[in-house]
Amino acid sequence: MDPDNEPAVGRARPGRRRRRRREPVAVWWTVFAALAVAAVWTASWRLALFGVLLWCGYEFLFVPAVCRVMTRQGFSCREPVRGRLFACRGEHQKLKNEALWRLAGRRPAAPGPWVVRARLAQADLIALVSAAAGTVVILAGTVYGLVH
Repeated sequence: MDPDNEPAVGRARPGRRRRRRREPVAVWWTVFAALAVAAVWTASWRLALFGVLLWCGYEFLFVPAVCRVMTRQGFSCREPVRGRLFACRGEHQKLKNEALWRLAGRRPAAPGPWVVRARLAQADLIALVSAAAGTVVILAGTVYGLVH
């Protein structure tokens, strides 16, 4: 980059929107820890299951993250998003959806130019697989709770 074109420190670049300040993630993790302690204290597997449900929902829908879709220049998009399932705009969401479907084992019906770039970042992959496994545990626990 040309140093003459660099923006002044503390100012947003022209044409770029200003990023919102994110809430502290520690609030969410305090709730998760409190639920875990309460589940152990009361020996309630149902309360533990509720904590896992809340964590899975947080990872899928609410965690402050970045888009991370690869651009044509080979860089990851750094726009903020809410939830690991979402991207910053429509074309990036299409790419992320394709990567999520491939993760689930479904091949694209008509491969397009996005297939090569439709990959999940390793951190997102680990968190999504863990949350999906947690969802399976929640479903199994719910069925067990209904039967017994």
